Amino acid sequence: MITSRKSLLCAGLLAATVASGAFAQAPATSPAAPSAQGQSAAQAPAKGPRGREDRAQRFEQMKQRHAQHLAALKEKLKLTPAQEGAWNSFADAQQMPPAPPPGPRMNRDEFAKLTTPQRLDLMEKHRAERSAMFAKRADATRSFYAGLTPEQQKTFDAESMRRFGPGDREGRPHPHHPAAPAKS
Repeated sequence: MITSRKSLLCAGLLAATVASGAFAQAPATSPAAPSAQGQSAAQAPAKGPRGREDRAQRFEQMKQRHAQHLAALKEKLKLTPAQEGAWNSFADAQQMPPAPPPGPRMNRDEFAKLTTPQRLDLMEKHRAERSAMFAKRADATRSFYAGLTPEQQKTFDAESMRRFGPGDREGRPHPHHPAAPAKS
């Protein structure tokens, strides 16, 4: 009986392997598809050496999304005129750092030429810069939060936690993280 189970299991695995090979084949493309791809490639943003968009373009897009996020947050909080000063201080602290300088970043070869203590010093310097930016943002957030009404604080809490949930920034479940089970 055990040998027949093994035989059935092996036959099933073999069939699954053969069937998966059919799915792995590249789909046939129609003659109209390449011209559409050519048109979209002409409209696509400039790509860098690794096939990514230019850093300056990505940075500008990030700045625009950040400004939109702050504007949406301000609208949802329904701030009073008395809270505008605190909002302006908060928004100024939340501004993104200046754009990276144009040109290539330090590549791996240049980084490899540094000695280990030099690399550690460089990493420590960058960490200190990031920590200082975070401390500035955290202080501004705490002082702004203290000036909000309890209802505004709930809205602020909900909006800030959306960024850390199992979904994308719009609240939809991320494909790699299924949505939380429904409460019953």
